[in-house]
Amino acid sequence: MIDLNKQIQYIKGVGPNRAELLNKLGIYTLEDLITYYPREYEDRGKPKKIAELTDGEEALIEVLVVSRMSEQKVRKNMAIYKLIVRDDTGSCVLTWFNQSYLKNKFILGKKYKFYGRVSNKYGKIEMNSPVYDEEKTNKNTGKIIPIYPLTYKLSQNTIRQVIENGLNAVKNEGGLEETLPTYLLEEYNLYDINKATKEIHFPQDFTEFEKARKRLVFEELLSMQMALLSLKNKYTKEEAGIQFSKEVKMLEVINDLPFKLTKAQLKVLEEIDNDMESIKPMNRLLQGDVGSRKNSSSYDISI
Repeated sequence: MIDLNKQIQYIKGVGPNRAELLNKLGIYTLEDLITYYPREYEDRGKPKKIAELTDGEEALIEVLVVSRMSEQKVRKNMAIYKLIVRDDTGSCVLTWFNQSYLKNKFILGKKYKFYGRVSNKYGKIEMNSPVYDEEKTNKNTGKIIPIYPLTYKLSQNTIRQVIENGLNAVKNEGGLEETLPTYLLEEYNLYDINKATKEIHFPQDFTEFEKARKRLVFEELLSMQMALLSLKNKYTKEEAGIQFSKEVKMLEVINDLPFKLTKAQLKVLEEIDNDMESIKPMNRLLQGDVGSRKNSSSYDISI
């Protein structure tokens, strides 16, 4: 059976140094890791033509490399690397800063996929610091990519890979134990816990994401509701309220009012009177519209 309390440093791809960075995010165990949900998602699955790119957008392009990587050193610790690519609608200049390992990465005449922020000014189209894949791979493109809250020393690629390793570890050790009964899963059309956990991190599409989110939110709200119900039962069974004397009646006060109460108001007062004579603790909300003299109804909201 999977040990969700396994220390994070023992997950594949972590180790002591990276564990310290994960600890700063509140991730100490395998359970913390697989429940560290993305803050947003990027849809990198829909390529656009270069001629369709607009200034400021983030987009995916599928293009042919038509130049060798150029290097320009602007100062001692700064170098700019540029690559020209094109499709059947136009060309685009890709730019990276201080990434010398890319110099011989791209092959002239070969197709690649690039995803990044577009600059389109005066007809000159550029893409700054794009992520990339070869034509038939989809590690960084061609799908929905989760984006996580991070410490500045930990990259998105790293946290995604570590979470994927954590999910694989869970799967290889038999998966998570289901926490909801089968009849609830069927009645509300909910994913099981393993599918929901996988799809919340790496959804196949946004429909799958919504279904995964529905399952996890349902469970969270159900757990909260049951906790509140447990507190209410404990409170009403173990705690005694103030029991007021049955000899004290409100009739004299009511008769001295300068207006006549409605039947609904009298009913509510009778309910309150009975509850105050009981030893059971009571928290009561008297609800009514402004100007109605609170005559609509009365609800017990004991917790």
